Amino acid sequence: MIAGIPCEEIRHTRAVQDWLAEGRQEGEARGEARGEARGDHPPPHPPLRPPRRSPTAQIQTLPLEQLEALADALLDFQGPADLAANA
Repeated sequence: MIAGIPCEEIRHTRAVQDWLAEGRQEGEARGEARGEARGDHPPPHPPLRPPRRSPTAQIQTLPLEQLEALADALLDFQGPADLAANA
């Protein structure tokens, strides 16, 4: 929970989705480089499922108190380590 908002809701925000996508891309690039160095390639993994509701729809349904807490949390956010610290 970050600023009173469950992590599963924050995980579907655009900023977090962008960070997760960036991390996946970096991980895939490292894995491909290692596989090429060894001469093998890992099997492809299935794509992640999309969120059940759009992040915009989720944010629009938040009560004012949680919306203000989310705004404060986003303004204080430094990077992915903040998510791990509050998980």
